[in-house]
Amino acid sequence: MTKSELIAQLAGRFSQLGAKDADFAVKVILDALSDALVRGDRIEIRGFGSFALNYRPPRTGRNPKSGEKVSVPAKMGSALQGRQGTARTGRPVDLTPVKAQCGRFGAVVFTAPFFFLTL
Repeated sequence: MTKSELIAQLAGRFSQLGAKDADFAVKVILDALSDALVRGDRIEIRGFGSFALNYRPPRTGRNPKSGEKVSVPAKMGSALQGRQGTARTGRPVDLTPVKAQCGRFGAVVFTAPFFFLTL
């Protein structure tokens, strides 16, 4: 599902939301998620999974075309730890309105059910 498909589905599901309102709501949620990851916070979406930043140390990689060794620098990457038997099972994910709250240890927690969009 792309961002524009999510906006269209949200606007279609909730008739009181226009396309601009749905677009704004999705942007606000994604900005909140992005800001939390930038701060290094863990994001938990109950019933779906959690996002956290992982440190990836520097390593020696290989160029697949030439076979030459390449130095890959250290970086931070986000990772999703999914919950068994929830949104990954292929069942439709409910777009019920959610409430964000500050969880323990500075984690951003969204109450389920929630929708997922790749950041």
